[in-house]
Amino acid sequence: MTASVWIPAILIVIGMAGIVVPGVPGLLLVVAAVLFWAWDTGTALGWAVFAVAALMWGAGVVLRYAVPERRLRAAGVRRSTLVLAALLGVVGFFVVPVVGAALGFVLGIYLVELGHSRSKAESWASTRSAVAAVVTSMGIELATAVAIALTWVVGVLLTG
Repeated sequence: MTASVWIPAILIVIGMAGIVVPGVPGLLLVVAAVLFWAWDTGTALGWAVFAVAALMWGAGVVLRYAVPERRLRAAGVRRSTLVLAALLGVVGFFVVPVVGAALGFVLGIYLVELGHSRSKAESWASTRSAVAAVVTSMGIELATAVAIALTWVVGVLLTG
């Protein structure tokens, strides 16, 4: 196998890991890897595979924001809550290595919602809803990345 296959494969794996690990542009890296492969192969099939991958990427991005947003609105969680929780997640990332970002994010949601509702039960319910929305978003993004990767693999097999 040539570098035109191995480099996109490595980028796809890094992109999939980036969906879970903060700081790496996961889904964008996956579709960029397919673009690199299509550019390198230069065949009509390669460009068709990239076109399908780009359409999947677009659909994944739309779904990634639309589905969790609807859940958050139904639960009454504000966007400002998520922004403040994300900031606390960044602080947590540096304070507690490995799990600090997740702990800071969840704690941030809980504290902001506790300040808004003054009820521990309502705050905890909002926190659960927000965490479920984030997990759903990551799941949608990961499923999209897997679909793009499988499309790329089929393209590689058909061109090889």
